[in-house]
Amino acid sequence: MRSDVTLRLLDHALLEELLRTAVADADPGEVMPPLPGPPGWTAARRQAFERFHRSRSLAADPVERTFAVLVDRTVVGAARLCPVADTPATVEAGLWIGRSHRGQGIGGAVLDLLVRRARADGSAALIVHTTPDNTAVHRLITRIGIAPRRQGDAVTAHVDLTVTR
Repeated sequence: MRSDVTLRLLDHALLEELLRTAVADADPGEVMPPLPGPPGWTAARRQAFERFHRSRSLAADPVERTFAVLVDRTVVGAARLCPVADTPATVEAGLWIGRSHRGQGIGGAVLDLLVRRARADGSAALIVHTTPDNTAVHRLITRIGIAPRRQGDAVTAHVDLTVTR
């Protein structure tokens, strides 16, 4: 595993860095919910990106924990752990890495860190959702010994955190 990859809990200062990384190195559709309007990083999309994170992970009562993904001290993406409603001790993991940093083992290091953090927090399971065409995520979850299950246009992996791999 790469030793230069770390996760830092998102705060307001990191949110500004994360937005700069997203604008410079990702498509809006890769890093935030869809927003109507012209393509690209419009002023409205930048504001929506910040609003999204302020309402979810930086809120007084956060819905999820979002982490800036750092390589050395540079923000290169984001990861999250979100409790799954009606499923005790289960969290959903999410991750995006800027295009210029993909294919370098960062995603695998982040997934390992998310699994460790979820386990340390007392979670018993971690869920990863993706699409059939996201081969990078398929490789990540297969690498840790999880066979993804496909149902229509959704692919899900369930990681049992009570079993050490």
